[in-house]
Amino acid sequence: MADEKKKLTIPDLLDAKRTGKRLVMASIPDYPSAIWAERAGLDIAAIGDSLAMVSYGHPNTLPATVELMLEHCRAVRRGAPNTFTLVAMPYGSYANEDLAVHNALRFMKEGQVDAVKMQGGREKSPIIRAIADAGVPIMSHVGMCPHFVHRYGGFRLQGKTADDAMRIVDDALAIQEAGAIGLEIEAVPAPVGRAVHEAVDIFTFSIGAGPYGTAQLLLAFDLLGVFDQFKPKFTKRYANLSQIAVEALKTYAAEVRGGSFPDADHSYSMQPDELAKLEARLGRKLG
Repeated sequence: MADEKKKLTIPDLLDAKRTGKRLVMASIPDYPSAIWAERAGLDIAAIGDSLAMVSYGHPNTLPATVELMLEHCRAVRRGAPNTFTLVAMPYGSYANEDLAVHNALRFMKEGQVDAVKMQGGREKSPIIRAIADAGVPIMSHVGMCPHFVHRYGGFRLQGKTADDAMRIVDDALAIQEAGAIGLEIEAVPAPVGRAVHEAVDIFTFSIGAGPYGTAQLLLAFDLLGVFDQFKPKFTKRYANLSQIAVEALKTYAAEVRGGSFPDADHSYSMQPDELAKLEARLGRKLG
């Protein structure tokens, strides 16, 4: 029997940053994909509020709620009991210190996650500090923060100028100083991703920030080709499950319409004597 997968710990994440070990991370929205992630040996399952888009069809992440994210946290934990899980606190759930601490504690207790993540840098330092002081492992997020999508005018690359890049580095340092254990770097030029990663001592993970970061993150539904309405530049497709699913459903529909499904192999039978009794009572053959 194969050895049970060993779940990483926060000291493991910090040690990976120190030693340069590369970790693998994917945004996992539900129970079936959590099972896949654990079987594949992924290091970290992120329950991202991107599920508002890939699982529910919203145009951005803002409609996700605490209750929705909690339900998905529990589903992912059931599917991947031995994988480190990180939940993205949804928009509005950390609007002030008291609310942020309350919701962070709920995610740890009710969602059974190993850490929580919010978005924002220096301006969010008091909130990051409050969550950390409450004993919750907290990470934050620099670069393109989806919660600020309206401020940007859409999902847009950040850090394109030296001044903007330095502000992102400053945000990363502020996140570290506030007591966070890690941070996400999203949608910045690769040199900016490197600058951020090298500026801090805490765990980093990147998505669309080049090869820099202790861990790399992609959305499972993106890399598997489940969600194929659009593909960000930084996403690599490793499969096209959407196409496979559509073809399977087409074949199923054709067999049902043509009468070849269900056949005898996919139907239940009766004992011959019981069938004979039923036919006698009905006065007609059924076999």
